[in-house]
Amino acid sequence: MSRPPVGRRRELLGFATAGLLAYATDLALFTCLRGPAGLGPLSAKALSFVAGCTVAYLGNALGTYRRIRPRGLRPYAVFFAVNVAGALVQLLCLAVSHYLLGFTSQRADTISGAGVGMVLATVLRFWGTRTWVFRTA
Repeated sequence: MSRPPVGRRRELLGFATAGLLAYATDLALFTCLRGPAGLGPLSAKALSFVAGCTVAYLGNALGTYRRIRPRGLRPYAVFFAVNVAGALVQLLCLAVSHYLLGFTSQRADTISGAGVGMVLATVLRFWGTRTWVFRTA
């Protein structure tokens, strides 16, 4: 059963808004943890990633998909797994471009990881979120 176009637009807008808030949280926390807090890059990124996932989950659970009301830790765990898969997609795009195709400039890395990788990862996250976390049927 397909959703009406207006409902789909609202869903996409809500998902994008939650994602932008999560991205801002991830970036701000990473910057603070790397700078003033003095954490190493991997520790800082791991903590900021978890915080970003939590913000995205709450944004979707309380906003975009508020009518579905998932219960317990399972929906968050599945949401987190979907986001890890999205991060792996971004890394894979970067690795293929950099190591397999030989595009090694900073611009090429940015395009493949933050451009192409982000688009593919967002599609995967949207599909995974609506299919496995906030199911309507």
